[in-house]
Amino acid sequence: MGKRSRYFSTAAGVYDPGRDAMKSIRPLLFAGFLFASGSALAGGPNILLILADDLGWSDLGCYGNELFETPHLDRFASEGIRFTQAYAAAPICSASRAALLTGKTPARLGFEFVTKDKPGYQPNLTPLRAPPFTLNLDLAETTFPDIQARSGRPSAFFGKWHLNQHYQRYLGWSPTHGPKAHGFVTAEEDFGSHPYAYWKDKKERTFLDLPKGVFPEDTLTDRAIDFITNPGGESFFCMLSHFYVHDPVHTRAKWLYEHYLEKIPDTHPRKEVLAKYGAMVTTLDHQVGRVLEALDDSGTSALVVFTSDNGGHPNYAGNAPLRGSKWNLYEGGIRVPFITRFGKRKEGKTCDVPVSLIDLFTTFSEYREFTVPESVEGTSLRSLIQDSPHPISPRPLYWHFPYYHPEKGYDEAPPEIGIDDGFTSQTRPHSAIRKGDWKLLQFYEEDRVELYHLGDDSLEANDRSETDQEIADTLKKELASLLRKSSARFPSPHPDYHP
Repeated sequence: MGKRSRYFSTAAGVYDPGRDAMKSIRPLLFAGFLFASGSALAGGPNILLILADDLGWSDLGCYGNELFETPHLDRFASEGIRFTQAYAAAPICSASRAALLTGKTPARLGFEFVTKDKPGYQPNLTPLRAPPFTLNLDLAETTFPDIQARSGRPSAFFGKWHLNQHYQRYLGWSPTHGPKAHGFVTAEEDFGSHPYAYWKDKKERTFLDLPKGVFPEDTLTDRAIDFITNPGGESFFCMLSHFYVHDPVHTRAKWLYEHYLEKIPDTHPRKEVLAKYGAMVTTLDHQVGRVLEALDDSGTSALVVFTSDNGGHPNYAGNAPLRGSKWNLYEGGIRVPFITRFGKRKEGKTCDVPVSLIDLFTTFSEYREFTVPESVEGTSLRSLIQDSPHPISPRPLYWHFPYYHPEKGYDEAPPEIGIDDGFTSQTRPHSAIRKGDWKLLQFYEEDRVELYHLGDDSLEANDRSETDQEIADTLKKELASLLRKSSARFPSPHPDYHP
């Protein structure tokens, strides 16, 4: 792929210099934001954030998966820090991504679900009605790319955005709320080799004539490689947001599909779909490996972070040994792979400290020596990333999901949320808090709670809300306080529901 200017952009909408200039100072006006001068402008490390889509905590070999092959990410983990208790800010895409970029929880942002093509409410006729849809990440919010842009250094976004109302097509970037409106200088739309690129044409859902070991061309990865190897001599921030391994689950590499068909036992109830899903996981690993290799070969030192936006889809990932999945606040829905590497390769280590993706804003800002707005809720992970003897202070983590799922076929979905059962179960409005090893979930339909001690019960199988009622009551009050301080939105009685 030929070289391009780092200021080149494709169909991300109309670029209005006047509007974007105002956007660059808006956070200063609204948040009273100040960033450190002098040393901040001196540089700081390059930062590369690689975000997977719907990749489960246990999908990688380095996280214990014995079926899917992920040699590049396994090697990456052996060179950096592998976090075992990292959490997405939400069990769903848009909310998690908004939180990551702003350092604020979805409850504080009022962005707890996925964006839609038009405003409104969920169609479900249920006891409670979820809050109205939030369609766009508010332009008044300060993102890390906003700060990066004001420092005068290059920033780039490639891949899945999903933080604006669908524009012209599913996942289409809005000209007013796309990546450029939130601080990215370079922003290029591209599905790469993901099935989104060809799924509309059923004739294209076929295998390509590829030799064994060869993957389909991925222009999304090409764009990211072009940027990080030609950043212009300044400290860059690059976010490569892959569409893998989000459905539709499919592969065009016949050799890879057949490889997994041979590997998966015939007795497995989801053999064929799991073969396709395994092919997607390995394809993601291959593309991430290309980026890491290009970065290393260029001699560019960087802080590299790899993670996922939420837990895996239950129909494919399973998320075992964790309970739950994407869409709910059990561990399988919010615990995600999280691997970092700073600078030169070194011996890999494991970190068991609970961390959140909202911590990335503060972490990146500390590396850049930027002052963080008071409204940001994350904590810097720099000491953990650099394996410092000074750990971060313990703090509660909390989540808020006031919605139902699935939106279609809710009544037919299984009511119980299990472990690797292959079903999309009913998710009801609920919130959660983790403090130490204790985790409490509050369900709003019945105003009931569940309490688990993750140190003894990572499967969340033994509800201790009755045997440890005092702890449950304390955590429930603390969760309510956190949600109240964040001005969280709550579900309300559905006006059309009559039991």
